[in-house]
Amino acid sequence: MALTWPDKDPDEVLDYSLNWAARLAEGDTISTSTWIVPEGITKDSDSRGDSSTTIWLSGGTLSQQYSFVNRVVTVVGRTMDQTVNITITEK
Repeated sequence: MALTWPDKDPDEVLDYSLNWAARLAEGDTISTSTWIVPEGITKDSDSRGDSSTTIWLSGGTLSQQYSFVNRVVTVVGRTMDQTVNITITEK
């Protein structure tokens, strides 16, 4: 099931995070995180912690909804995806 982040203005540069703790097995942590970003919006940077990931976004087209996929691989070898939607609105 896709999650939805709060709307973003096209002029904003904001960070958005995912908490993976509920999906991680006891003792497992995130080893790598990859963001699949659609055309039309910019990933400025990203980071990860043991149980969370963060992406910084800028740009986007007014009234456009974008879907991102965050793919993580854990230290024990699990690969998991999470889709997140964001809509660009004037603020």
